[in-house]
Amino acid sequence: MKDQNKRHKQAKVLRIFRKIHRTTGALLFVFFFFVSVTGVLLGWKKNSGGLIMAKSYKGTSTHLKDWLPLDSLHKNACKILHDSVSPGLSLELDRMDVRKNKGMVKFIFKDHYWGVQLDGVTGQLLHIERRRSDFIENIHDGSILDNYFGTTGGYIKLVYTSVMGLALLIFTITGFWLWYGPKRMRKSTSGR
Repeated sequence: MKDQNKRHKQAKVLRIFRKIHRTTGALLFVFFFFVSVTGVLLGWKKNSGGLIMAKSYKGTSTHLKDWLPLDSLHKNACKILHDSVSPGLSLELDRMDVRKNKGMVKFIFKDHYWGVQLDGVTGQLLHIERRRSDFIENIHDGSILDNYFGTTGGYIKLVYTSVMGLALLIFTITGFWLWYGPKRMRKSTSGR
């Protein structure tokens, strides 16, 4: 009788875990799909032959003393962006990526997914790129929703990553129990 009660309790826990696992999966299916696809793309970005992420080009000198001032390089990048892509694009910077070891500076613009690589010495264009990896990363971490709705502070991203992280934890725990629980039940019945 004691073994039968124990078995019923184990079966009840398995049913609860199966329901949690199934419900979480059904509710978050679309989000899991986007996280997994974008995660794979981000993992391959440096090996995509420039399709997802452009390579970093080399400038003429790695000695900073030879370089133009950053404000001059920034003006060149803005002019190149407007002349090469569209004069209507915002010139607000997201970041500057100074690659001393490559003799190059990347200017990544905030309100769109464009970047300009310049030679640090001459200020000449090395490469202009569509920053697909940034777009994919924004989908992956949910910050694209903050951008779309104009929220400041990244609160949508915070909620999104928290929900997805907790869901993955729940999936891990319930998935493990759904695998281990039946083994445990079989072991307890065969051990009698």
